[in-house]
Amino acid sequence: MTSSSPRPSLSRIRIGSAPDSWGVWFPEDPRQVPWRRFLDEVAQSGYEWIELGPYGYLPTDPAILAEETGRRGLKVSAGTVFTGLHRGPDVWDSTWAHVSDIAALTQAMGASHLVVIPAFWRDDRTGEVLEPSRLTAQQWRHLTTQTERLGREVRERHGLRIVVHPHADTHIDSEENVTRFLDATDPSAVSLCLDTGHYAYCGGDSVKLVETYGERIGYLHLKQVDPGILAEVRADGIPFGPAVAKGVMCEPPSGIPALEPVLAAAQKLGIDLFAIVEQDMYPCEPDKPLPIAQRTRAFLRSCGA
Repeated sequence: MTSSSPRPSLSRIRIGSAPDSWGVWFPEDPRQVPWRRFLDEVAQSGYEWIELGPYGYLPTDPAILAEETGRRGLKVSAGTVFTGLHRGPDVWDSTWAHVSDIAALTQAMGASHLVVIPAFWRDDRTGEVLEPSRLTAQQWRHLTTQTERLGREVRERHGLRIVVHPHADTHIDSEENVTRFLDATDPSAVSLCLDTGHYAYCGGDSVKLVETYGERIGYLHLKQVDPGILAEVRADGIPFGPAVAKGVMCEPPSGIPALEPVLAAAQKLGIDLFAIVEQDMYPCEPDKPLPIAQRTRAFLRSCGA
């Protein structure tokens, strides 16, 4: 008789999911599943933690949202905001007006993280180029200094920790740009949300990033990329939105990077981390997400999470 090897212990990793894994990108869109169905199905899939997703998709009244999540056994790990801080101090007031409402709801739901996504340089629906894909030196200074300011303000006013999310078709994407951003920002004010799929999409190595910048990793998004479709996307210069519609982000464990080594590297950091599943699937048929979510949760259990 042969014995199987023991399952690794990922005791510091808290697994969850997000509206993104149900094809939700916008507060309102007739192609997206209704929010009550999302909550029902994420709980049915075996997850305990969720993110808020695009502000306004889930109820923004904390009392209503707390009642709806609580009766399904769900808790909120983070909210999400979109920013364009490379544009300098002139956008601060409009940025804070957007951030403060989301941060207040996130805080009221008992979460401690705010995921910050930089502005897209091309439109995620149409692929229209909105601005240059590379920042000037001055824009880099604006991005780093204004992000530090955001981190301090969010912490002081709402008790939340910002985690900046490298993202395809933004200015914080590749290993070069992610490490430049980290090296130029104050660790006490700015942490990183490592999205394994986006980082692979842009050519990065998630395990290397965790091992090199472990003290900056504050949050994880678990996602995989289909390498065959990614090769087509790169060859044809396809924007991120249409690439997602082609299926570039795929169901684990069929893509890259392998998630087991990433989770093992994160466990070795010796800190508690959320690892939120985010399989970009916009748009998708309403019956598609639930079985994928159930299989993904089973796969992550097999990894020890």
